Amino acid sequence: MKILAIETSCDETSVSIVGDKLKVLSNVISTQIPIHAKYNGVVPELASRAHIQNINMVIEEALEKANVTFDNFEKEIDYIACTYGPGLAGSLLVGIMAARTLAYIYNKPLIPVNHIEGHIFSACIENKVKPPFLSVVISGGHTELIIVKDYGEYVFLGGTRDDACGEAFDKVAKILGLPCPGGPVIDKLAVLGDINSVHFTRPMLKGGWDFSFSGIKTAVLNYSKKVDITDKKVINNICAGFRQAVSETIVFKAFEAVKKYKLKNIVLGGGVSANSLIRKMFLDNGKKYKVKVYLPSATFCTDNAAMIGTVACYKILKNKNKSAFKIILPKPSLELENW
Repeated sequence: MKILAIETSCDETSVSIVGDKLKVLSNVISTQIPIHAKYNGVVPELASRAHIQNINMVIEEALEKANVTFDNFEKEIDYIACTYGPGLAGSLLVGIMAARTLAYIYNKPLIPVNHIEGHIFSACIENKVKPPFLSVVISGGHTELIIVKDYGEYVFLGGTRDDACGEAFDKVAKILGLPCPGGPVIDKLAVLGDINSVHFTRPMLKGGWDFSFSGIKTAVLNYSKKVDITDKKVINNICAGFRQAVSETIVFKAFEAVKKYKLKNIVLGGGVSANSLIRKMFLDNGKKYKVKVYLPSATFCTDNAAMIGTVACYKILKNKNKSAFKIILPKPSLELENW
């Protein structure tokens, strides 16, 4: 079985060929970071235009790396999968139309995949982990705790009430005059800073599973007005204090949830799961509390089509999906649903 998967929910154009036993035969990602960096965030119109320009080239490269051509496509590829939400409407539409076209031409079943499910199972590509487990999805648009009872069976515990953690990293980077995306930059500078120099409040640690990061962001803004942010040492210390506050908040809630619901595994996903401190704190706490922690490699932390193909594989195996070609429409505000 081979699945051609397409991911275009935001600003990455990605196509992957996933084979049996979740073997990733190819995973091509075309990033738009240089396009959006000068705007300090993703511009939806520019994102969709870039997807249109890139999608055919990315599909061809992914096929070539998996030793598939359009001449043997019908024989080699069994399913087409694509992200249909949540995400930017224009970006989603480009990937969906490409998937629909291929499914129509070659008469292949079309598998719709929720982008969040991709992050939930991204660490499973390289790790032998099965439900039940606690999924910690941390990215530019999401900060969520989800109990995965089985493939396609979820219990949503809580999410952010305002900024997602990745969004907070980007906004703090902008406040400090650092380049976008802010996560990697702050992570790098924080290593050079003193975590005890600046203390930011850890909001909403107890009383529920929701998160709030707007308060930390505002605290950074207020503090930055009182100090000289042209001083590199000051910047490093702010980055260290901010990163520490965000990391402690996420880790504390995750392990409290594991304790309460008696789970033995934690699986991270999303771009912020590439943060070096977050990874270290989860692994250290996992050893301390005897909880296994599974992390995706850097390639699978950010948006990628391999994770979409992985979810499609689970859906096919569980639902025996042999349906004929059908129309899929973008759902920008799609919520996590059980199969």
